[in-house]
Amino acid sequence: MKIHSRVKFAVLTAALAAGAIQASAAETIHLKVHHFLPPTSNTHVHLITPWCDKLAHESDGQLKCQLYPAMQLGGTPAQLFDQVKDGVADIVWTVPSYQASRFPVSEALDVPFIAADGEKSSRALWIFASKYAQSEYAGVKPLLFHTIPGTAIHTIKKPVKTLSDFKGLKIRAGSRLTNKLIAALGAAPVGMPAPQVPEALSRGVVDGAMFPWEVLPALRLHELTSYHTESPSGMALMNSGAFVLAMNPARYDSLPAHLKKVIDANSGAEASAWAGQIWDMATQRSRQVAIDHGNHIYTLPPAEQEKWEKAAESVTAEWVKEMAAKGYDGEHLLAELRALMD
Repeated sequence: MKIHSRVKFAVLTAALAAGAIQASAAETIHLKVHHFLPPTSNTHVHLITPWCDKLAHESDGQLKCQLYPAMQLGGTPAQLFDQVKDGVADIVWTVPSYQASRFPVSEALDVPFIAADGEKSSRALWIFASKYAQSEYAGVKPLLFHTIPGTAIHTIKKPVKTLSDFKGLKIRAGSRLTNKLIAALGAAPVGMPAPQVPEALSRGVVDGAMFPWEVLPALRLHELTSYHTESPSGMALMNSGAFVLAMNPARYDSLPAHLKKVIDANSGAEASAWAGQIWDMATQRSRQVAIDHGNHIYTLPPAEQEKWEKAAESVTAEWVKEMAAKGYDGEHLLAELRALMD
């Protein structure tokens, strides 16, 4: 009788253990995803949320994102990279050029008049960063890189059609090289993160801003500005920039193998190209928002853009010189980047 009881106990214990293992295997893992744009932004709605939905679907619900837009976990946009490195967030979407000195190679994407459309440039950026900028992302796991399909000039009171129109204007810039580009074009650059721009425009702190079309609805730029100047089709875009979706390596390593595969399947060159394509589509939507609002869009004639490109050559030359001082061949890096975008 005792033997029979012990057998029953052993069977029951084994069944409970198997059930516990099965429950553990199916446990939902929540990933904290942090970024600086509002929850209405294109990046939140059309990039980060669908990416997270794919993780949930492909993991049968085992991976779920807890989204924290608009810096809800605290800090500033420039601190996001360290937040994911330190484990404050599991995943962040951020702009490396907010800390340009830490990302000199990645800053190549900020060099004026080099980028193409978002999809092509984003695939190129993944390959480029994987080859030349690995050390810049030590301590995090890049999941995808992407670029923006160029920026436009958005102004309050008057359109910018020629270089002379920049004179006397204060234009917001979001990165070190964008500041230099605006100065080279003849305006006074004012550096500030994206979330501060609507108030700066409404108070007249700046006369305009250099931004990708994509952010117009989220920041209400179509309401705060009336004029928009863009590059002509088929020519290099005014400037772009590198963006990264990055994960805390320890958090990734803590996942079981089958969930790592889900993350891996939504990372890399093609995931980067998909992110760039999201921005390409958003450009057209946001541009239409400005048109529907009654704003005025001016596309630079190719001859005028060539003048702008000539004025910006000093910015590129200075960047190459700075890179040489840091031990990098800037000319080679730019040549490689251009070749990847062809």
